Amino acid sequence: MFRSRHLTRAARAVGTSAAAAALSVAAAQTALACSIADFSAAPACDSSGKPVVRVTDKDPSGTPATLTLKIELSAPGGERDLDTQTIQHPTAQGVSVDLHPLTWNAGQTYVIHVKAGDSVDEDLKPPVVVPDNFTCAPAGGSFSASPTPTAPASSAPTAPASSAPTAPASSAPSATPAPVHSGGGTAASPVASSAPSPAGGGTHLASTGASGNTPLIAGAAAALVLAGAGIVTALRRRTAGRAG
Repeated sequence: MFRSRHLTRAARAVGTSAAAAALSVAAAQTALACSIADFSAAPACDSSGKPVVRVTDKDPSGTPATLTLKIELSAPGGERDLDTQTIQHPTAQGVSVDLHPLTWNAGQTYVIHVKAGDSVDEDLKPPVVVPDNFTCAPAGGSFSASPTPTAPASSAPTAPASSAPTAPASSAPSATPAPVHSGGGTAASPVASSAPSPAGGGTHLASTGASGNTPLIAGAAAALVLAGAGIVTALRRRTAGRAG
């Protein structure tokens, strides 16, 4: 009787331990099982600078996965396969693969179908939509979803070039003209400008056109006139005498 109870208790302990172990293994397998939550997709650029859809698989179970890229067409339910890639050995840290679309325009929608063993056979959600202004760098590996705004030019107007005309070179002679002496021997003041002097304001010869030699010239002219008159008179008398 005592041995029977002892054996019964031992059997119960062994059964409990086995059940706990089975539950632990099942939980571990469930935790390591592949699921659609292990996959993610986003726009990216490959090494040649072309836009791609990059899918990352973080499956700790290491289940191989086949990825198919499809494009949504305008017709209801319309899709077309574009590219297919396989991830043979995914890890918990993540393994990525690039799917190449035929076209890449803003607003296009791409669907990725995932097939991983018997655990996953469905589309990855949400689908990948090409963002506006998506550009790849020439070297690849990076992209810009929106262009970096450049600093706008200052709206303050720049000072225009001065429109004021430059002062023309003075037309007045630099050298001061020598003073002109009047006939009375008084030195005249130098001509400061070309404007005529007011009436009665002086005896500047430059404004009257007279010269200091005018009396001499007038006297010589008078003497010549008298000499000519005398010669004419003498010739007339001589002619009259010969005629008589």
